[in-house]
Amino acid sequence: MKIGVTVGLALLLIQISTQITYGKAVSDKAQYNISNPVPRELMREMSTDRPDKTESAYTVDAGHYQIETSFLDYTYDHKNTEKTDQRMDSFSVFPINFKVGLLNNVDVQFVFNPYIREHSEGDDEKEIKRGVGDLQNRIKINVWGNDGGQTALAFMPFVKYPTNTDELGNHAVEGGVIVPFAISLPADWSMGLMTEFDFNRNTQKDYYTDFANTMTLGHQLIGNLNGYVEFFSSFNHEDDSPWVGTVDMGLTYPVTPDIQFDGGVNIGVTRSADDFNPFMGCSIRY
Repeated sequence: MKIGVTVGLALLLIQISTQITYGKAVSDKAQYNISNPVPRELMREMSTDRPDKTESAYTVDAGHYQIETSFLDYTYDHKNTEKTDQRMDSFSVFPINFKVGLLNNVDVQFVFNPYIREHSEGDDEKEIKRGVGDLQNRIKINVWGNDGGQTALAFMPFVKYPTNTDELGNHAVEGGVIVPFAISLPADWSMGLMTEFDFNRNTQKDYYTDFANTMTLGHQLIGNLNGYVEFFSSFNHEDDSPWVGTVDMGLTYPVTPDIQFDGGVNIGVTRSADDFNPFMGCSIRY
């Protein structure tokens, strides 16, 4: 009983503190939606899910749109396992994440790869695949911190639809949930943490769970130029499946409050990870 009362009082204090901290602006923004856009003066700073793998805990303002894309995304991998000497390289052109702000704390996202070229060779075999990728639909729900505070948390369930061609996917409906968490640190450092659960299907048409975790640290470098470094880890419950680890780093440069350019590279630190993945892209908000 005492524990329940204590928890209740703590939640009440958090709610009161939130109201005092955020003030009138947040209560005003609750009235906006996709058909009643947030005015420019009340919009929050643009936050993107790229270029790092750690998704943002912040949503697009209600009634506004955001496009995040790569100009070119290249991946190289050699000898992914000890059992084969296969080499693979691929690139995708203008993979896009199109976001729409539905409510003050909810946005919907459509992730699609319009062109992929994948080349692999090894064991006296060579194969080239070309086509489109799968379509992914995501809903991001910010729990707290969207418009202020030292931390922010969101939930992002998603579904992948098998729209790929030329065997560039497994032709299965898959999904999962992403939980991003953001922290403002002293000395203008920022940290992002993310846990992801993917429910995927193998070649035997059985579903299994992939677990991914990331941590990223960011800081302003010179002027508007910002940098980040990130660690990514992924593993699953399938037998003999090795874990995947990468160290990622990159730069972002906002040229206006609504346009940001970025670039970076993801480097595999385990055999099962892709060896090298450089990219460049941009994000635009309307």
